Amino acid sequence: MKWSVFGNSVQGASHIRSGIECQDSHKKQICADGTVIMAVADGHGSKNCPFSKTGSSIAVNVFCKIMSDYISNYSDSFEQLITYLNREGDTKIAQEIDSQWKKRVEKIHRKNKRDIPINDEGETNKTLIYSQYGTTLLGLVLTKVFLFAFQIGDGDIVYVSQNGVEPVINADKILGVETHSLCKNNAWNKSITAVRRIGSDNISSSMFMLSSDGFSNSYKNEQEFFRTCTDYYEMINTHGAKAVEENLKSWLSETSEMGCGDDITVLIAYID
Repeated sequence: MKWSVFGNSVQGASHIRSGIECQDSHKKQICADGTVIMAVADGHGSKNCPFSKTGSSIAVNVFCKIMSDYISNYSDSFEQLITYLNREGDTKIAQEIDSQWKKRVEKIHRKNKRDIPINDEGETNKTLIYSQYGTTLLGLVLTKVFLFAFQIGDGDIVYVSQNGVEPVINADKILGVETHSLCKNNAWNKSITAVRRIGSDNISSSMFMLSSDGFSNSYKNEQEFFRTCTDYYEMINTHGAKAVEENLKSWLSETSEMGCGDDITVLIAYID
């Protein structure tokens, strides 16, 4: 099986007007065995998070690196990996992602010689360092036999087929603009994961979509958001993945302008 994988991040319409750079990041990686690893992160972009673009970039790189290592290490024993992900996905793997993100944040903070906050005990206040890089994280791994989905914070991971749209993960919904974040202490404890088997009978002409919350928030309700996901799926079926990829950036920019004005990232994996 071979996936068509593509995506784009666009600066939100309101961010263009206020001169704020796009805080979203995305990354895709295709392993030697055809496994697809995808990640989307949405930096918070608030005054308290001046380096959240860097934080989101670190997040997608950490997820792809960690999961590619697992795919490589378990290349001959995917059944064992399925068992491990089911048992440890939201604990040990989440802790590893959390830990590696924070280590990389601290390293780049020091490398750039940024201000090092000190707590009352005279020690480095790492919590304040992490908070300046705050970001969410969505991740998806698609192998020949199973998928693994990971989420901290807002955003959407959906599966689209001729039968409609189905969330791969039902994430926590927090009222207002607050969201779970990698920058928080014990961030791993807020992770949500899912493991599902993939069979040839249920992946014919189907699509997985990862999107930052700027995408779904640009529609007045979940029904309209799902209808748009279906529209993308049908456009790929009709015109091909390449045509949709070529127009994706302009479509997302228009969505932000007509919608919530936030940055938008969409990452798609499609198979026919």
